Amino acid sequence: MSTSADRGPVFDGVRIGRPATGALVDAGYRSLHDLPDDLAPLASLHGVGPAAIRLLAAARV
Repeated sequence: MSTSADRGPVFDGVRIGRPATGALVDAGYRSLHDLPDDLAPLASLHGVGPAAIRLLAAARV
């Protein structure tokens, strides 16, 4: 039985896709509040693309 966090397509209520969600969870992020102020460095995470970053930024405003 796995104890890892859910890796569905939704991250803290934002539908960014399963790869991006998994990458954020693997990097230790659990909510929008955990993300850095500057989201651009998240693009270096495999699975997090420009669309996911735009959606996350929009959700934080």
